[in-house]
Amino acid sequence: TEDAEGSGSGIIIGQNEKQVYIATNNHVIEGANTVIITFNDDEEVKAEIKGTDSSNDLAVVAVNISDMKETTKEAIKVASLGESNDLKVGEMAVAIGNALGYGQSVTVGVISALNREISSEDYTMSLIQTDAAINPGNSGGALLNSRGEVIGINSVKYADTDVEGIGYAIPMSTAAPIIEELITKEKVDESKSAYLGISGLDVTSDLIQGVEIPNGVYVVTVFENTAAANYGIRPGDIIVKFDEKEISTMESLTSTLQYYEAGSTVKITVMRSDKGQYQELELDVVLGKKN
Repeated sequence: TEDAEGSGSGIIIGQNEKQVYIATNNHVIEGANTVIITFNDDEEVKAEIKGTDSSNDLAVVAVNISDMKETTKEAIKVASLGESNDLKVGEMAVAIGNALGYGQSVTVGVISALNREISSEDYTMSLIQTDAAINPGNSGGALLNSRGEVIGINSVKYADTDVEGIGYAIPMSTAAPIIEELITKEKVDESKSAYLGISGLDVTSDLIQGVEIPNGVYVVTVFENTAAANYGIRPGDIIVKFDEKEISTMESLTSTLQYYEAGSTVKITVMRSDKGQYQELELDVVLGKKN
């Protein structure tokens, strides 16, 4: 019921004649009514959320070039991307970001480990581990190699107050294609947008309560005469993929549907319980339209 402010970091990932695109973590802008970008010359410009992927904790925001001062345009540059697949443990790592909301700062360390399987409440990701300090406000900022190339996107979503010297970043090999899709994919006009026809719950520790359930969206209700009902989705199913994209929360399912028109055919992967054992099932679904 109250307005609150938060801060994070971002990377200028692309630009065209009309807009500058900035990559960040989804949890930095999640639920935001207004997003303000402070560039490195301290100029502030309002941004719009271009696209989000909560399953991979990634988002892209866009700033209109017409809203930027000439001095700001001259001060910024699209980041150079590195190859995270070629990283070796022990290489230098440089983290840049808005640590604690105080403004831009730099910390240095090494690549501590690769392909760390780290779980949050919603999903599991394979991340880069570094001992370069990554603090609140660093989320969405750049992890660089010694050549100044972006090799990862820092995230404090996986931080723990009980440890020191362990930070995590989303590898660019994972992030780059998702970011490209968020930039190029356009949301469908609401009058044409697709509708699946379910109500669901995120599979969380509260929902599981000691029962082993796959991560995804637990289908509570399937509404009559909808795509879900017509193409075989049942209450109790757990939606884990939508059109080959992993789904971990109801929010990620809803945000994904924004990019599909009614009448589109998609493959939806569900986990269905058979005598307590979950089996994977792929369903071809023609998406409907909400009345």
